[in-house]
Amino acid sequence: QVQLVESGGGLVQAGGSLTLSCTASGILSTITTMGWYRQAPGKQRELVADITSGGETNYADSVKGRFSISGDKNTWHLKMNSLEPADTAVYYCNVYRGSRANWGQGTQVTVSS
Repeated sequence: QVQLVESGGGLVQAGGSLTLSCTASGILSTITTMGWYRQAPGKQRELVADITSGGETNYADSVKGRFSISGDKNTWHLKMNSLEPADTAVYYCNVYRGSRANWGQGTQVTVSS
């Protein structure tokens, strides 16, 4: 099993920046992908960005050019710049071990206009 703990959420004004961090513990050797998802009220959870154990990154179109994911299997980060009110959501870190997923508890990000 893998346990995930997020940190770094909070309240920020539009145009501001935040960095989220996720720390993993447990059996990390089988992790293939690390990522960040978000869920806004009334909406489905969606992928924000992920990074493979080999370092390949993938971003949702809505965050390309503004967000950056980095890190390794122990700790990874989501640097969020030029935040918009539409980015307001609960952000969850995630890992895939093959087809199996583990999730963090979520951290709230609120962007005020």
